[in-house]
Amino acid sequence: MIKQVRHVGIVVNDMENSLNFYRDLLGLKIVRDMDEYGNHLDNMLSLDNVEVRTVKLSVNDNVTLIELLEFKSHNDHEVRNFYTIGASHVAFTVENIEKLYQDLSGKDVKFNAPPQKSPDGLVKVTFCKDPDGTPIELVEILNSV
Repeated sequence: MIKQVRHVGIVVNDMENSLNFYRDLLGLKIVRDMDEYGNHLDNMLSLDNVEVRTVKLSVNDNVTLIELLEFKSHNDHEVRNFYTIGASHVAFTVENIEKLYQDLSGKDVKFNAPPQKSPDGLVKVTFCKDPDGTPIELVEILNSV
């Protein structure tokens, strides 16, 4: 039986670029930063000679983490789209989405569209992309309908 969501893993091309986005722009905090390799990892991933830097990040010490993975050994990345089979995006609940949209846009973060109210009026939503093009959904919960 599942007890909780532990983390969401995102493969990145350049860790420092990604940390600039997730840590510096979105405000996540680094919980752990490590280089991983060895037989255990090779066996777990069914690959040979894996070398990966993993950085786990948290929102306000939340138990669910974002895990960034920069593979030093395997970097033949495939481009993904919203409609590609598998996980398609990561969503964060935010405060003041309009201000965040303006701030991030001013720092060259690319958005699909400005924040929009959902048809049911419960949230405002927008999507941007991290430095590798991974879709990031930003959602502000509205107090009134």
